[in-house]
Amino acid sequence: MPTPAPASPLRTWWSQRPPTAGAAVMATGILSVSLHQTGYETLSRIALALACAAWLALAGDFLARLLWDRDRWVKEAATPAALTAIAATTVLGTRFTALGWQPLAKALLAMAALLWPGLLIAVVRHSHRRMPGAVFLGCVATQGLAVLGATLAASEATAWLAHTALVLFWLGLLLYAVALTRFDLRQVAHGAGDHWVAGGALAISALAGSKLIAADSARLYLWNDDDDSNALRTVTVALLVLDLSWYAALLIAEIAWPRLRYDVRRWATAFPMGMTAAAALSVASAVDLPWLKTPGEVLLWIAVAAWLTVTAAALRTYTRQDPGTGPRPDAGTRTDPGTVPGSDITSTTQR
Repeated sequence: MPTPAPASPLRTWWSQRPPTAGAAVMATGILSVSLHQTGYETLSRIALALACAAWLALAGDFLARLLWDRDRWVKEAATPAALTAIAATTVLGTRFTALGWQPLAKALLAMAALLWPGLLIAVVRHSHRRMPGAVFLGCVATQGLAVLGATLAASEATAWLAHTALVLFWLGLLLYAVALTRFDLRQVAHGAGDHWVAGGALAISALAGSKLIAADSARLYLWNDDDDSNALRTVTVALLVLDLSWYAALLIAEIAWPRLRYDVRRWATAFPMGMTAAAALSVASAVDLPWLKTPGEVLLWIAVAAWLTVTAAALRTYTRQDPGTGPRPDAGTRTDPGTVPGSDITSTTQR
């Protein structure tokens, strides 16, 4: 019998790809949104093309595992990292609405909405105390649906979609509160990157609130009176302030406890940074706070720098792999105590 040819490094790496790789699409997609908001259209479209290519590859892998590796698919579907599929899909859909590609954005919204209840229920059922930052992905996925729903409702003047997005917005805040009770605060000092989602979930919540404010019109009639509208404005601004507070605290923690080795969970750091920039820029327009645009653009370029750093580290790690093997021990992949090497970002033990 002939000896099978050794697997290529790319194929081996892809077979070991954890579910959290979807955070790379989220990070790239939200950069595209933010670059569009600030008028850097060429860079925005380049980022969009990269995000689309990665999304198509991950979608193909998602279907392949569903059809031919069902046990692994079921196991991964119960982890918070699986929710990155929903969040990534809604981020791309939101960017497509800015291009006027509403039919494609609607298709992505429908796809994400179909996946959302099953994945969310599975994740909630398997959650526990002292979890890493991935526990906030339930909020992120839900608010991603709210963002895309509100954005489409504004462009299509679809009242039921706007009201559904409003319900999802409040549900997302409830999921954040639940996640906060299960988040291991020690991750702030020792997390491998996904601890930043604690702030990113607030950022996408603020973005959802700003999109709902911008969507309101006489045709949609989101509010019963001005007090309801003012309440959403107050909550949206408060969410952005809390997000910026998390951002500052997490940045200080990175300086106090440096974590310089590459980990795939660092994509879950780049995403909240980009989302905070997008939220600041969107809230500035929605609630008429033009001074927020300058810090929003500063945050955008910090996010771009973070994205480039993570991309370079990922490429360097890949090129240091041997054919037919996983990453070398010194390649920079870091695991927390009690985790299984190569597992997804939710792998942690209860202490």
